[in-house]
Amino acid sequence: VATWTLDSSCLYLARPTDSPKFIQHRIVQYTVILDSHPSNKIYVFLITTCITAQVGADGPSSRIRQLCGFQQVGWSYDQAAVVATLRIHQTPNNCCVWQRFLPTGPIAMLPLSSTHCSLLWSTSPAHSHALLEMEEERFVDAVNTAFWDPLPQNDFVATVNEAIRDAVTVLSKESPPPRQMPPIVAGMEGASRALFPLALGHAPLYVKPRVALVGDSAHRVHPLAGQGVNLGLADVATLTSCLLKANNKGADWGSLPHLLEYETARQCHNIPTIVAIDSLKKLFSTSWPPAVLLRSLGFHLTNSFPDVKEFIM
Repeated sequence: VATWTLDSSCLYLARPTDSPKFIQHRIVQYTVILDSHPSNKIYVFLITTCITAQVGADGPSSRIRQLCGFQQVGWSYDQAAVVATLRIHQTPNNCCVWQRFLPTGPIAMLPLSSTHCSLLWSTSPAHSHALLEMEEERFVDAVNTAFWDPLPQNDFVATVNEAIRDAVTVLSKESPPPRQMPPIVAGMEGASRALFPLALGHAPLYVKPRVALVGDSAHRVHPLAGQGVNLGLADVATLTSCLLKANNKGADWGSLPHLLEYETARQCHNIPTIVAIDSLKKLFSTSWPPAVLLRSLGFHLTNSFPDVKEFIM
């Protein structure tokens, strides 16, 4: 006879010895009756509903991934990201994402409205904790300084970089676009500051019978390319399409063959993207002159040739 346990945190029936099938039924109603007999037995009457499939979409520390026995590979970047909602001096054309690569990691502002931006600052763990504990005025000054203050440059790299910029401008046969400047930060919204560690993670398997992982539960990337949310949304869209296709055929859409269709489609896209983002992280973490020149050339080509930019996007 199977031994069932009641997990009060999510009200599921589970069989601990059979983790891939740990969720078979969900409790929709239960009644507890205490017997007045001296034995003081407790009777629990349950009404359950069968679950066809369970989706793990509960983030990088996914409890569903752990309970179902999915493995994960990866490593820490020894960095943390500080996020916050910032107030900026009002600008009618606040529609650009601003990113600057600092020696300790990239800092980025994403537009929310004409008066607000979202901050994501990747830096060392020690610096991130210092940023988190700063008074608001000092924190705002630190953000403005990070975007506006000049960075030390190698003279040779600066000279070659200028030559690359001129050559790319000639090849593109177009005048360089007018230089835009990032907005000035005026303040921060309430207690919007937070911190989270940065790491790479990937589950070799996204699916098991009646269980599928999506988003950060399946993969975790560095935020420098802004692709984490996009990968997660694409996972959901692909999984939905596969399940609907199976359902329209009258098939058991929680069975492994239909879930494997989702896994194959997404891993063909996700794995190259994860490798590319990790490579960019390594490329922008070095001050070795050849690497600096290589990434500068890449930026100039991308900015000057619309076809190249469209291909990358």
